[in-house]
Amino acid sequence: MKTNNYDVIVIGSGGAGMIASITARKQGKNVLLLEKLPALGAKLKATGGGKCNLTNTLSSEEFMNSFGKNGRFMTTAINMLNRDSLREFFLNIGVQTDTKDGFRIFPVTHNSSTIIKALEKELNSLGVDIECNQSVQKLLITKDRISGVQTQDKVFNSPNVIVATGGLGFPVLGAHGDGYEFAKELGHKITDLYPAMLPVYTKETWVANCTADTIAKAIVKIDLKKAKKLKAVGDLIFTSKGLRGPVILDFSREITPLLEKYDEVPLLINMVKGKNEDEVLQIIKKHASSNPDSNVLDNASILVPKSVAKELCQIVNADINKKFKEQNGEVRNNLIKILTNTPLTVIDSVGFKKAMITRGGVTLKEIDPTTMKSKIVDGLYFCGEVMDLDGPCGGFNLQWSFSSGNLAGHLL
Repeated sequence: MKTNNYDVIVIGSGGAGMIASITARKQGKNVLLLEKLPALGAKLKATGGGKCNLTNTLSSEEFMNSFGKNGRFMTTAINMLNRDSLREFFLNIGVQTDTKDGFRIFPVTHNSSTIIKALEKELNSLGVDIECNQSVQKLLITKDRISGVQTQDKVFNSPNVIVATGGLGFPVLGAHGDGYEFAKELGHKITDLYPAMLPVYTKETWVANCTADTIAKAIVKIDLKKAKKLKAVGDLIFTSKGLRGPVILDFSREITPLLEKYDEVPLLINMVKGKNEDEVLQIIKKHASSNPDSNVLDNASILVPKSVAKELCQIVNADINKKFKEQNGEVRNNLIKILTNTPLTVIDSVGFKKAMITRGGVTLKEIDPTTMKSKIVDGLYFCGEVMDLDGPCGGFNLQWSFSSGNLAGHLL
């Protein structure tokens, strides 16, 4: 029976919010889950291209290290719900998982709807009250602690509120940064917010001629003095306006803050699996020697896809109808250089409109990592993307959402 008085109110029905609600209910709490959209799990539905990459096969230590210096913040949450216990949780609610590539873990259906339906069924089975189309306007405080929430037309009372509102990415899926505003109004600091895990646009237009090909194990670096140590490795995909693929989605979290500062971010991309200039030169000479009738385009195409080789030859003014040894010395040298360090200039990104995650959020210094509880306001908890912690592609962010939601739901 629905009431306006609850032990726990959870705001947001992504992975973090739904599992927080389930966990809190299993602790015997009377739980209300509030969602501003007409249905649960909108952002979850889009995760992993709709396939829902739940987690991955890394050990807990490797998993946390992948988040950088803030990764240790996850220790309690990950220890309580790691990849194995997450898979067991889903198995217990009727979802089998698999890992076809030995790394990423998906539901066997490779369909995010499977996850959403199973979680919703579990919420209903446990008796969690669910109110959709309820947009929380403010968090209520009585005597320096949480006392409830106010929506557009109702007031719900509770001594505990879990904020699981996500970030700013994909506003069409309900992401408007509400959680940041709630936290800020109650005295929490919000770090600078940037779109992350998204494609980028380049100044160079030649990339549009290479959209049919993928560069495996590309090494991407930022050609700025203060960012020389930053790099990422992974598959690179060309688009009609720029770059995408796992390596760019991961690296975009480093690029977007620099874009805001410099307007342009120069990249250097090694598209030959890390080979240096000497190695590339020897490979080309060997191929040319073994194939005496081959031209420079044929030689370069053994290292990169032909569409890319053609564009790079044009950039360095190589005559693609002539052999490598028939090019002048400067052209040969420049071709070797551009194969090992291809310059591209990022001038824009798709922004929050299509960013899968947000870099930044509620500062971790103000959240207890052993409970997910606010250090500022009693009865206030955070979980998932609303906090200043984001990871690379490959199930990292969703595992963190589930783990942090589970920990918050324990109300320790």
